[in-house]
Amino acid sequence: MLTFDFSAVLVEWPLLAKGVGVTLILTAFSAAVGVALGIACAWARVHGSAALKTVVGLYVELIRNTPFIVQLFFLFFGLPSLGLKLSPEAASALAMVINLGAYAAEIVRAGVATTPRGQIEAGISLALSNTQVFTRVVLQPALQRVWPALTSQIIIVMLGSAVCGQISTPELSYAANLIQSRNFRAFEAFIVATLVYLALSMALRRLLHWLGPRFVFGS
Repeated sequence: MLTFDFSAVLVEWPLLAKGVGVTLILTAFSAAVGVALGIACAWARVHGSAALKTVVGLYVELIRNTPFIVQLFFLFFGLPSLGLKLSPEAASALAMVINLGAYAAEIVRAGVATTPRGQIEAGISLALSNTQVFTRVVLQPALQRVWPALTSQIIIVMLGSAVCGQISTPELSYAANLIQSRNFRAFEAFIVATLVYLALSMALRRLLHWLGPRFVFGS
């Protein structure tokens, strides 16, 4: 008969708490920097020079069409061959930023593309530069339209951080794997990790829905 002992996992709560903390720090950093990178790339694809549009387009297509774990392994295992060695945490954060930035670029660009032409012409008629039109007239309404999609992408990146344990980043999945290696309670350890990821995803979605109208694109 199968018996379950969740207490053997829950007794390791300091390790789980540390994993949750690392996951949240990675997510917060990658969300802030990744969305900013996405906005910059969206601007480049709309108003940049032909060369800049090409470079940004190649970046977006490369990242969106390769697995996140390959990007992570390239940064952690590949860059040392070029003389640049990153810590597991730094490689994880950079990989998450680069990944989110590419997806955010296309999400924001989709919002920008739906901006009414008259709204842009009104900004131009006020003698605003292209950059001013983008930041003051186009960007905030575009972010409001695509915020649900950006929220979902940020959550996907947070969940994707689970593979960062493969390079010994001490996030939540790494903690769960370490716990089950100690007590051989794999089912219980990963059930607990699953429930924690579910709770984090639901809480993060609510938080982003609250933050967006107040601090990102206005009410």
